[in-house]
Amino acid sequence: MSPVAAPKTQKPMRKELKEALVPKELDATELRFSVSLDGDFTSTAELAQPREFVGQERAIAALELGLGVAGGGFNVFVSGLTGAEKLDFLRRWIVAQASAAPTPGDWVYVHNFKHSDAPHAIYLKPGQGVRLREQMSNLVKVLREELPKAFRQEAFDKEKALLREKYNRRAQELNARFEEAARGKGFLLQIGPRGNVVFVPLVQGRPLQSPEEFSRLQEGEQREIEKRQEELVEEMEEVAAKQREVMRELEGDIRLIERRFCEQLLAPLVSAIEREMENEKVISYLAEVREHILDNLDNFKETAGAVAAFPFLLHGREHRDVFLEYDVNVVVDNSATEGAPVTIEGSPTYLNLFGTIERVVDRFGRVVTNFTRIKSGSLLRAHGGYLIFSLEDALTEPAVWKVLRRTLRSGRIEMETYEPFALFSASGLKPEPVDINTKVIVVGSAFLYHLLYTWDEAFREIFKVRADFREVMELEEDHRLAYAHWVAKLCQEEGLPHFDREAVERLLEFGARQAGDREKISASYAEVADLAREAAYWARKEDAQIVSGRHVEKARENRVFRANRIEGEIRELIANGTILIDIEGKKVGQVNGLSVIDIGGYAFGRPSRVTAGVAMGQAGIINIERESRLSGSIHDKGVLILSGYLRNRYGQDKPLAISASLCFEQSYSGVEGDSASSAELYALLSRIANVPLSQDIAVTGSVNQWGEVQAIGGINEKIEGFYDVCRVVGLTGRQGVMIPAANVRNLILRADVIEAVAQGKFHIYPVRSIDEGLEILTGNRAGEVGEAGTVNEAVSSRLRELALGLKAFSVSDRTERTSETRDDGKGAGP
Repeated sequence: MSPVAAPKTQKPMRKELKEALVPKELDATELRFSVSLDGDFTSTAELAQPREFVGQERAIAALELGLGVAGGGFNVFVSGLTGAEKLDFLRRWIVAQASAAPTPGDWVYVHNFKHSDAPHAIYLKPGQGVRLREQMSNLVKVLREELPKAFRQEAFDKEKALLREKYNRRAQELNARFEEAARGKGFLLQIGPRGNVVFVPLVQGRPLQSPEEFSRLQEGEQREIEKRQEELVEEMEEVAAKQREVMRELEGDIRLIERRFCEQLLAPLVSAIEREMENEKVISYLAEVREHILDNLDNFKETAGAVAAFPFLLHGREHRDVFLEYDVNVVVDNSATEGAPVTIEGSPTYLNLFGTIERVVDRFGRVVTNFTRIKSGSLLRAHGGYLIFSLEDALTEPAVWKVLRRTLRSGRIEMETYEPFALFSASGLKPEPVDINTKVIVVGSAFLYHLLYTWDEAFREIFKVRADFREVMELEEDHRLAYAHWVAKLCQEEGLPHFDREAVERLLEFGARQAGDREKISASYAEVADLAREAAYWARKEDAQIVSGRHVEKARENRVFRANRIEGEIRELIANGTILIDIEGKKVGQVNGLSVIDIGGYAFGRPSRVTAGVAMGQAGIINIERESRLSGSIHDKGVLILSGYLRNRYGQDKPLAISASLCFEQSYSGVEGDSASSAELYALLSRIANVPLSQDIAVTGSVNQWGEVQAIGGINEKIEGFYDVCRVVGLTGRQGVMIPAANVRNLILRADVIEAVAQGKFHIYPVRSIDEGLEILTGNRAGEVGEAGTVNEAVSSRLRELALGLKAFSVSDRTERTSETRDDGKGAGP
């Protein structure tokens, strides 16, 4: 049986198609956008201070809850705030809330006289920390001045003299009894030239005058004398011990007198401090101080005069160290604070947040520390109030997040020496932990919030409130007026010339452009503030007393001029043919897609040639960008949606026997997003049906499986980018951009683009479906599948041809392979 030849595939002939209706396009009136202000002010100089956070009611309610609920992990994560102005607003709002709150007290560290390595932490009323330090300093000063005087008083000297006389008599009695005992043993006591006691033997009542006389004695007498002398030495040692005991008793009695005299001076001083402080821990601390002073009275016997006259006596020791133990280290001082403290920590490092115990090297090279070296961090200084810092900055600092979680969960701060690179810990202090009541408000991105909330269980426990500030707000009168008040405040604070009504309206239009919506306005003041400052610069350059709308426009133009070098170079490459872009004529399987390039602080649109190739096969749609790993996941999803559209629209009565490829030509840096999916679909349908597409019209918009064109971002940049290319290459009057109808509300275009539309040199077509777009690009009726003379029927017919061709080819291929198998079988021998 001879093989059946497969039908030859030929390039499909273009059938006569019905002409499409005139498409709807936007006129200049619909494109123009302006913002007007109500009220009768002529410049911002007439406006008062703004209300904080207008349009942020939801975030404010969250802040009020977080600040109003004490403890329980109701700290606040603030997202959506950008720029220093917003943080300043946040600080002022919290300060306003804190002003009505009670002022928290002071925290001090004092020496622990029982355990010197564990300083006491004492909480006092506001201002008492400094006062306690002053009183303890005064106490030491008074004692150093008055005690030496007290010890020189006649009554004190008289009591000491009586005691010495008493104990001298006891000592003399001991001496007398010992001398008598010595005579009884045959010895006379004499005091030698060095103050030592000399035993002189008595022989027949007469003392021996020299060693020679002793040597002339008989040996037995010598041994007897030496024996009695040894016994006497032992008795002398006992007497000496009793004399030392007498002296100790004397010293003890003298110290009792000194304590009594010191008590008379010390008691009223301590009592005065106790009455003023009215604090149990202070009373307990002062009891330790009292005992320590009474036990170390020698420290106070050195007068100021002696110190001044004989400074060399202090050589080799730190004189101040004697009294350092009586110092008071005020680590939190709220003496000048009104309401609750509000602290913004601009650099949330470990040291700045949690404090440390400083170390010093003494004159002998030793690393030492003491309780006066304890330094508080902002978390403790904000006790009873509010601490604000950037969580993103804190997370980049070593150990900060771990210690912050532990501190907020326990409600206690443990002061430690922070030396992450030390080989060993040199701090011998373990200060008493401090209970804190600090409300922490951290600022971060929404991404960071979701990341921590998902992966860190502790985060959910310690930050139970999220204040999510909106990036945009409605363009209603109250919000427009808030912009004007905010500009007035900016001018007053920074000394800028005030803005007239038109200038504020231009800023509002810029804010709407930033929001990307005609009915909304950007709530991020950072970009608007910078534009206002630049407008003020241009006004001053012209010696203008007030900023007008012309200066705002000048600032916007100059901002673009400073940033658009790359944009201009790309346009030049298109104009000289290096980058291939057709902006007139018709091509099959080719369309101009639009993308946005963001170079950091400036974004612009540029056209890209999107092409499609189609052949018989079963590979489906091949995304060349994906195969070369130059596309993102969203773009890949957009391409996969095209397959769904083809199946839904054309695959109900036949299989799709197609192998197609899509490509962004001359794209080497990657493609992301689905805003070009409609352009890719137009190119694909054009190639399938062999229907040419107009190159005058660029396309943007995503598409779903039902052929509905969906809104995309960057619409203004894309339109302006294609317009600029056409303007450079040459406007023909037929060029334009096809956009999703849903994006009409996002159009806030440059004045020159709108003017070109008004003059008929440029066109903007809103479309809701792929069919509408096909009619604009092809000039033919899109129609329905099965409707003769329409683009959709041309697509369907071509797909049917490909399906039949693939079927015939498959049958032919199987028949040929079967025939070859039979022929091989006939030629085989037994």
